[in-house]
Amino acid sequence: MLLEGKRGLVVGIANKRSLAWGIAQSVAREGARLAVTYQGERLEENVRKLAAELTDPVILPLDVTKDEELDALRPAIENELGGLDFVIHAVAYALREELDGEFVQTSREGYRIAQDISSYSLTALAQRTVPLMSGGGSIVTLTYLGGERVVPHYNVMGVAKAALEMSVRYLAADLGPRGIRVNAISAGPVKTLAASGVHGISKMLEHHRTNAPLRRNTEQGEVGDAAAFLVSDLARGVTGEIVHVDGGYHVIGSAFPL
Repeated sequence: MLLEGKRGLVVGIANKRSLAWGIAQSVAREGARLAVTYQGERLEENVRKLAAELTDPVILPLDVTKDEELDALRPAIENELGGLDFVIHAVAYALREELDGEFVQTSREGYRIAQDISSYSLTALAQRTVPLMSGGGSIVTLTYLGGERVVPHYNVMGVAKAALEMSVRYLAADLGPRGIRVNAISAGPVKTLAASGVHGISKMLEHHRTNAPLRRNTEQGEVGDAAAFLVSDLARGVTGEIVHVDGGYHVIGSAFPL
């Protein structure tokens, strides 16, 4: 029970395959009480059904592009939980048409949307939740190798992930004096709802399984357990890190075939 008595917020659950849901399961298993969010009516039913498996969850609406919904988080969480010990940010989105063809064809609006939702939302969320972590805490986000290397068809999302990873470092520097740690998990490819928008995801999974040192794909629970470690006191000296949970794929020399 690494997280017994801890209170957390998990943002980004869409369905049972979501990495955010894997993280919610892991931290709940370790004793944390959770607030979880859903984006819009379309996903509300999914999130409520999943949250029923948790102990006394708080369920809140949140569209990270809407300041009014972000602003509503603090009073709602203060009322229900009293504060927070950790935050999980697992939000990413790009227009499907931006994930086909060449990056050089990226539109201004497509670039803006990817950066706003996939990168800036971490900073926007931190602004609202840091005051809830008066005793210190931990923020964890999700990234991918496409923020470090060129991955076919990842395009503008790779640029957004690179910005996200740099945001982790700047936030870690800003928030460290307040006892708040900020880290990211760079997960291997997993066939989530978001990943389904990446052209060739099946080939990507096959390539990863064949070439990663552990010779298998990344599992949802592996990412969840890594997050549970990062938000626990066991990781009290870890901040500003990008922790790879990808079967070791990031250490090999060969990139995805272009």
